Amino acid sequence: MANALTALRLLLVVPFAFSMARGGLRSAVFALVVWVVALATDFLDGPIARRRGTVTTWSGTFDHTSDFLFVTSGIFAGAFRGAFPWILPVLITAAFIQYVIDSYWIHRERKLRGSKLGRYNGMLYFVPPCMDILIRLGVRPLQPLLTILVWLLVLSTLVSMGQRLMLSRLSEHLSSRPPEK
Repeated sequence: MANALTALRLLLVVPFAFSMARGGLRSAVFALVVWVVALATDFLDGPIARRRGTVTTWSGTFDHTSDFLFVTSGIFAGAFRGAFPWILPVLITAAFIQYVIDSYWIHRERKLRGSKLGRYNGMLYFVPPCMDILIRLGVRPLQPLLTILVWLLVLSTLVSMGQRLMLSRLSEHLSSRPPEK
């Protein structure tokens, strides 16, 4: 059941991107409905998996990948429309790639190695598309807040990537040192 909810979110990627790329009230309403459904699936899939005892490494990776694809598709589409600077979806993509490579190939973990800042960023990446939708629906006073949030996310994503890189190098350095006597 949890993976079905995650799969539903994955199926919403293309309709969400399409509605985020288009201007207009009708597209904004559709994008909001899709965003709400996607957010609901994201809130429900984890607790359902934990309650049913179906949490696996694969399901966690599937969930994170679905979140990434949903959010970045909307932000890339919004950037296409001029709602967001291109640097944000590019950095989110780079951070996710770094997250996967660092977890599975560099540290050879069996699951994704999260970080506190990365977790907060991942949750906050859902906010800019929603704010853009609300602005398109007429809540114009959100525009300056959206601009501030987007640039704070650019900064926090860079910091998160830097932390992951530094921790990766630190662990490599510590594992390559001979044991102390």
